Amino acid sequence: MTATSTTPARIAPKFPWTGLIALAAATFLSVTSEMIPTGLLPDMSASLGVSEAQIGLLVTVFAFTVVVSSAPLTALTRRWPRHGLLIGILLVLAVSNALTAIAPDYAFVVGSRVLGGVAHGMFWSIVGAYAGHLVPKEQIGRAVSITLGGGTLAFVLGVPLGTFAGHVFGWRLSFGLLAALMVVGAVVIWKFLPAVEREADGKRRRERDRTVPRPRDRTIPLVVMVCVIAAVTMVGHYAFYTFVVPFLTGPMGVPAGNVGALLFIYGIAGAGGLVLAGSVFGPRPQLGLILALVVTGIAVAALAVLAGQIVLALIAFILWGLAFGALPPLLQTRMLHTSSPAFRDTASALYTTSFNVGIGGGALVGSLIFDAGGLLVLPWAYVGLLVVSVALVLVVGRMSRTALARA
Repeated sequence: MTATSTTPARIAPKFPWTGLIALAAATFLSVTSEMIPTGLLPDMSASLGVSEAQIGLLVTVFAFTVVVSSAPLTALTRRWPRHGLLIGILLVLAVSNALTAIAPDYAFVVGSRVLGGVAHGMFWSIVGAYAGHLVPKEQIGRAVSITLGGGTLAFVLGVPLGTFAGHVFGWRLSFGLLAALMVVGAVVIWKFLPAVEREADGKRRRERDRTVPRPRDRTIPLVVMVCVIAAVTMVGHYAFYTFVVPFLTGPMGVPAGNVGALLFIYGIAGAGGLVLAGSVFGPRPQLGLILALVVTGIAVAALAVLAGQIVLALIAFILWGLAFGALPPLLQTRMLHTSSPAFRDTASALYTTSFNVGIGGGALVGSLIFDAGGLLVLPWAYVGLLVVSVALVLVVGRMSRTALARA
C-alpha cells in the first residue's frame, strides 16, 4: 500500500541540464577564441610578416581589453535582457574571428582581437551570474562547474584541435571555422538556453537607484574581497605557469617531445578538479577553497623540492593540476554565494576583471622574478601568494559570519 496525503507534494525544480550545457558550449567557444593564437604562433608570424612574440601579444591585447571594458560595459547594459545580450555577444565574437581570418596585415588582426576582447569580457561578466540565476543557491556550485567545464574542454580539446586544423589547412581557416561555430553557438543559446526573469529586479533597482546609492549593498565589500583573492591567486599561478615549459624541460628534465602530452595530462587532472568542485564542494565553497589552495601550495612546493626526482615530481605536477582545476569554479561560486542577487551581474564583471588582471599581472611578475632570481624562485613566489590567498579566504569567512549575524 502507498500512503496518501491531502497536502500537495512540493516538486523540486528540474535541474536545467540543457541550458547549462548550452552555456558550457558557449564558454568552450569563447575560451578557444581567446587562446587559439598561442597554438598558431609560427603560422601567423610567417603569414603576417611579424615576430612570434608579436603574435603572442595578441593574447595580451585580448586580456587587456577584457580588463578595461568588462566592468563599464556591464554597468551600461545592466538593464538589457541577458538572453538576447548573450546571443549578441556570440555574434560579435563570430565577426571578430571572421575579420581575423581575412585580415590583410597585423594591425588589422590587432583591431579584430580588440573587438573580440570586448565581447569576451562581456561574456564572462554574464555567464557565471546567468548560471546562478538558473538554479537555487544550493545548486550554484554545480551549475557554475558545468558551465566552466566548457572552458576546461577548450584547453584540452578546442585549442589543440584548432591548432591542428591551422597547421594542416592554414591559420585563416581555423579562425573562419571558429567564426562559423560562434554563429552555431548563438543559435544553440537562442534555442536551448532559458531566459532568466530579471524584470522585477530591474524595476526594484530603478526605483532604488533614484534614492539610494548602489554602494549601500552590504555584500559589496565581500565581493571585492573575493575578487582580490582571485587576482592574488591568478598572479601566483600565471607567474609560474607562464614558464612551466622551461621548468619541465630544465629542472625536471622532461624531453621536449613529451611536454605536450604532459600538459594534456595536466589539463585532464584539472577537469577532475572541476568535477570535484561541482559535486563535492559546490555547496561548501569556503571549505573547498581552503582545501584547494592548501593542496595547490603543497603540490607546487613539492614540485620545487623534488624537481630532480622525475616520478615524484610528476605526481606533484598532476596533483597541482587537480587542485588548481577546482579553484576557478570555487572562486566564482564563492563570489555568487557572497553577492546579493541584485548585484550578481556587476559582481561577475568585477570578478572577470580581477581574474584577467591576475593572468596579465602574473605573466609580468613571473618575467621580473625569472630575470632577477631565476626559474627555481617562481614556484616559491607562487606558494607565498597562495598563503596570502588562504589568509584572505579566512577573513572573508569571518566577514560573512558577521554579516549574517547582523542581518
